[in-house]
Parts: sequence; C-alpha cells; structure tokens
Amino acid sequence: MKRLFLFVTVLGTCALISCNQSNEKSDAVSTDQTVNTSAPSGQSGVQDDVSQRNIVQAAMSSKDHSTLVAAVKQAELVDALSNAGPFTVFAPTNAAFDQLPAGTVENLMKPENKDKLKDILQYHVSVAVLKEDLLQDGQVIGQVNGSNITISKKDGVIMINGKAKILGAIPAANGIIYAIDQVLLPPQ
Repeated sequence: MKRLFLFVTVLGTCALISCNQSNEKSDAVSTDQTVNTSAPSGQSGVQDDVSQRNIVQAAMSSKDHSTLVAAVKQAELVDALSNAGPFTVFAPTNAAFDQLPAGTVENLMKPENKDKLKDILQYHVSVAVLKEDLLQDGQVIGQVNGSNITISKKDGVIMINGKAKILGAIPAANGIIYAIDQVLLPPQ
C-alpha cells in the first residue's frame, strides 16, 4: 500500500510540474508575439523568406517588369495575384509598355481609370498553370476579365493573339509567368 501511495504521489507531483512548465511556455509565447499593423493586409502581407516566390514577388524582382508591377499596384491586384492561384500571367515587359502610344500608361495610371487598367491587366491572367507543352496552336484560353486569348505556335515560337511573342517563362509558387513583348488589349 505504501508503494502505491508513493507511486501516486510521485506521479501527481510530476503532472503538476509538467503542467506548470507548459503554462509558463504558453505565457512566454503569447507575450512575445506582436502584430505589425503597418504591414500590408491580405496575402501580400505574409512574410516568407524560405518558399518559392509568388507571381508578384517574382515580377517585383525583375527589372524588366517595373511598369507592370506599378500598374498591378495601382489597380490594387497585388493581393489577388499573391494568393494561391494557380495563375498563368502573360507579363508585358517595360519595352512592351513603351510601344503603346505616348501618354497611354500615364493615363491608365490615373485613379479615375483604375477600372480600365484592371480590365487590361486581368486580360493578361488565366486561372490555371499553362506550361509551354500545354499551349497548343489555335488554343483559346479564357482570361480573368472574361475575354479570351488565342495561342498560335509556329517553329517553336508561341504567340498570343498573333501579336505578342512569349520571350521566356518564370515558374512561381502560385503559377507561371510568361514574359511577352507586347501589351494585350482586350477586345472592345
């Protein structure tokens, strides 16, 4: 009986010590956590330096896509394109934007033209990961803005709407980016 009493006492003491340490750790964790209220809200505000970059992060790291990044920010599409996706983005280079008539980009960046800018940018996005081997000649692909693009393929060159040439592909955590040499304008 003495052994049983001693065993129960030791077991109870161990349980109390264990619970007390668990509470101390829990308190330490909860007091060390802070909320950064100055960080952007939404998916774009998530800090992750380990995982593969998402589409927005990849575009932001490209010196050839600074105009596109500025337009995505102006149209308030950063959070949408930072989400899980999957997305295929046909990303015009800065040189592609430079081919537009003078003043076009500046005009689209005005607050009163945000809806038009958003429509144009969404015409460059598909909800799917379309790798190069999936892109077929004559293929019609629905875009986020509700319009379609048409793929043409000849001698290994992939074109969108018979005008914009795919220059290269960049994989991202939430899809794929194709750098293109022209801005796609949705049908009116």
